[in-house]
Amino acid sequence: MQISFHGAAGGVTGSCHLVTAGDRKILIDCGMFQGSHELHEDNAAPFGFDPASVDVLLLTHAHLDHCGRIPLLVKLGFTGEIICTAATRDLMRLVLLDSAHLHEEEARRRKRHATQKGGSDPLYDTIDAVNSFDQLGRVATYGQPIDLGHGASATFHDAGHILGSASILLSVTEDDRNRRILFSGDLGPPNRPLLNDPQPPGDADIIVMETTYGDRDHRNMDESQDEFFEAIRQADARGGNVIIPTFALERAQELLFFLRGGMVTGTLPSDMRVFLDSPMAISATKIFHRHPEAMKGAVDRMIRSGQDPFKLPDLHFTRDASDSIRLNRIRAGAVIMAGSGMCTGGRVRHHLRHNLAHADCSLIFVGFAAKGTLARIIIDGAKSVKLFGDHIPVRAQIHTINGFSAHAGRKDLLAWHRKNRAPDITFLIHGEDGARESFAAKVQGTRVERPSLHQTFDI
Repeated sequence: MQISFHGAAGGVTGSCHLVTAGDRKILIDCGMFQGSHELHEDNAAPFGFDPASVDVLLLTHAHLDHCGRIPLLVKLGFTGEIICTAATRDLMRLVLLDSAHLHEEEARRRKRHATQKGGSDPLYDTIDAVNSFDQLGRVATYGQPIDLGHGASATFHDAGHILGSASILLSVTEDDRNRRILFSGDLGPPNRPLLNDPQPPGDADIIVMETTYGDRDHRNMDESQDEFFEAIRQADARGGNVIIPTFALERAQELLFFLRGGMVTGTLPSDMRVFLDSPMAISATKIFHRHPEAMKGAVDRMIRSGQDPFKLPDLHFTRDASDSIRLNRIRAGAVIMAGSGMCTGGRVRHHLRHNLAHADCSLIFVGFAAKGTLARIIIDGAKSVKLFGDHIPVRAQIHTINGFSAHAGRKDLLAWHRKNRAPDITFLIHGEDGARESFAAKVQGTRVERPSLHQTFDI
């Protein structure tokens, strides 16, 4: 029996882990690498296994770095079943169609600049994405085991990260020996406004867990919310705009929920103009309405009673590119939420181009920024950045509010690990090397491994 790591091993993105038991191959996640300057090459590189040999894919959640290479997996021969929760299924379709469109756009750009690396073919296209949906099989319900055949089963548990996210307890048998392997997926922090707290299964021989914030904790949520409101008020008082690079899944909806609360209490002006300039985030918000069962009881009841937890008095959804372009004419009083959250692409880059040089504006980062991304470059103090061929000075006020992160901090990661029976082995993944090393020093009662890319372990 073996486990091998083909992504998020020495980095934060590209989650992809393969369990082999006898002639049974079970893949957990198939994510895209993000943040590198060689993205096309990284994602087009061989998986490290034969896609056609994989029997089943268990998907923890719908973030691109966990599901983004599924169309390529299918394109290269995977014909097995994809199992995930109902909310993840809906969000995954949305994410992969958007990703395919971006790959097609990037391929056209490379074709125009033929000297660049990567060739002119997209990693996958819209047809590939649609074809991959044919592999969607059974829908997982939290706490209910799913028979995978050949003595294997999988049980999904709420991970509290994004809508529908799960930790997966995989039970596999080989030569009459059973091993219970727990994949944390991405874990959310406790006491989130929309989602339930992560639910540790409590009994595993092996734990494979994320360490995105394994080296630090987040600020208190209440303090972070106060800081968020204050940054908006300051920009409003200066007469500038607020730009919020926003992850379309979870973060956008959570921020709308907070903004609604701020307006209801009078902490924020009730007539403040808010623009959700992200077609994906707009569609994701509709999916949230479709899955109240995946949220906290109070939010579930709110939606079922006909109330909208994401509705603001002066909220504008900008789906069309022409509407997005018109936002660049606004010089004051607007809160613009746009993707991508790490500023690696999307409409937010245009808003940065038109607002970053103005000292009266504010740029608020509310999530993780991987090394090499534009968001990380700005957070680390760059005096200017290159956007669309122009060097743009960074004069706007920069705010980094990590308390809104959808990832658990070190204290909560350790608490989650302790609530599970002490495993024989704990594999630390989905974290930069410094975070993994720091977290490893805190984990007790287990052998700790920090796998490298494509490394295989006997279990």
